[in-house]
Amino acid sequence: PTSSPKSRSRSLLWLQVRNSHKVYNPTALNPPLLSLFSGTDAGVSGGNPSKESAAVSHRAAQPPLLTTPEPWHIFVTQTPAKEKAKEGETVVLNCHFSSPQRPSLADLTVKWYKEDEKGQMDLLENNVTILPNNSRVFLSGDLSQGDASLVILNVTTGDHGIYFCEVTLPDGKVVTGDGTKLRIRRALGLFGIEESIGTIIGVVAAGIGGVVILIIVLTPQLRRCALCMKQGSQQA
Repeated sequence: PTSSPKSRSRSLLWLQVRNSHKVYNPTALNPPLLSLFSGTDAGVSGGNPSKESAAVSHRAAQPPLLTTPEPWHIFVTQTPAKEKAKEGETVVLNCHFSSPQRPSLADLTVKWYKEDEKGQMDLLENNVTILPNNSRVFLSGDLSQGDASLVILNVTTGDHGIYFCEVTLPDGKVVTGDGTKLRIRRALGLFGIEESIGTIIGVVAAGIGGVVILIIVLTPQLRRCALCMKQGSQQA
């Protein structure tokens, strides 16, 4: 029997709906193909949200930045700038160092040396006295507290000079203090006058200079007197 136009249009509409359902319904795909598409990327429907977020976070992760350690800044202070002592006394030459970045200072090394008219003489290196058969010179301070003071027992006139405190950092950097000038006083002769070596030299030089000036000034007058005495003797 022939169908009416209305029935044919309904049949075509039903076929279009059924075909569209087959094309766009994800359940109509083969299971292996569906499983292949389900875990690929966030743009495919049916993917796992946790895997998608993990992939995003993995792409967003940045490598850690490489930072260089901050260099040490240390300050070395020697006090006083000048020190006097009498022969046979004990002298303490103060040396203190500090670093605002490093609270612990125990891993630093200290060196002391002296400069005089003979040149430079190393007294202490790597925190240990290096003078042979000499126990008069040693460290007295606590390095962990920034104290590297030097002790000299039973000083003699040969100990005069300028003493320098030198601190070496773990990275090899060396920082030196401004130095302390040590002068030795001793008793002179019978009178027991205590003077430093520099003062003695100054007094002797001044005395010699005064005598020379006196001779220069008095020589013309002595000549005149001698001439007057000669003329007087001739007249007599």
